Amino acid sequence: MKQDHEIPIFFSIDDAYAPFLAVALCSAIKNSSPARKYRAIVLYREVSDENIRKISALASGRDNFIIDFVRMENGMESITDRMSNRLRCDYFTLTIYFRLFIPIMFPEYDKGVYVDSDVVIDRDIAELYDTDIGDKLIGACADLSVADVPELVSYMEDAVGVKKEEYINSGVLLMNLRELRRVKIDERFLNLLSEYHFDCIAPDQDYLNAMCNGRIYYLDECWDVMPNDGKAPFEGKKLIHYNLFSKPWCYDGVQYADDFWRYAEESGYYLQIKEYKDNYSDDRKHADGECMALLVRRGKEISETEVTFKKMFEAGVKIRL
Repeated sequence: MKQDHEIPIFFSIDDAYAPFLAVALCSAIKNSSPARKYRAIVLYREVSDENIRKISALASGRDNFIIDFVRMENGMESITDRMSNRLRCDYFTLTIYFRLFIPIMFPEYDKGVYVDSDVVIDRDIAELYDTDIGDKLIGACADLSVADVPELVSYMEDAVGVKKEEYINSGVLLMNLRELRRVKIDERFLNLLSEYHFDCIAPDQDYLNAMCNGRIYYLDECWDVMPNDGKAPFEGKKLIHYNLFSKPWCYDGVQYADDFWRYAEESGYYLQIKEYKDNYSDDRKHADGECMALLVRRGKEISETEVTFKKMFEAGVKIRL
């Protein structure tokens, strides 16, 4: 592989997530190799000029790392604020869908990495990028964060139509952009959305699982390690994903919190993040608990509805790519 080959790393945010993106980027930059070239591409709809300036400054003086902000234009008018489109059942943002349009938006790349902004990257991301996934559409890790919740396992298997050990988390994706363009993932997604508008508990993730199942390369768990109080700390972690409600900027005692705060100190947002945590009220924590309970309840309810990915697939609808 040519050492001057540019590695595209895609993120998607709104203003509310700018501080946490800064932490993720700080970790990626600190662990980058001077022998490689990286381009972080931040997809957004509304981000303040001040946040763009502060985040862009993280790469100042770096010859091997650049940060670009790319505004998402029209094309997603059909995605509206309804329960089936909400992240964690409580938060509507179009940013979660941006990853599905990366292949068509960036034809100059045949391969790329997509990473959620609630992560720290504790190893050179080039190591993930260099993984050979052959003709698979995406590389991703099995979602172990919900594999021990019976209602959500039922949802994966009976609604999405994917075995629990094959259901992936979409927060870290190694994308075969050339092949995703060839199969027109963006068109398939928009067609399914407009025709069936499947009820989901993890909207972008469920569509990706339903469409890509059978053509997924399963990455080592080290690339999507999530806090789990029921397990010992993961040895050899390379990327930590503070998934669902396991946010060290909201709660004390989150597994791997020290890793987050170590990078946060150099992100330019440390005081702002600390203030956010200090002001995270008991009411908000109670609301988080209610949202998690709702997510689990909806998992069971959706599995019993008439229009699910699995039922439509079994009826002959072209779901998979």
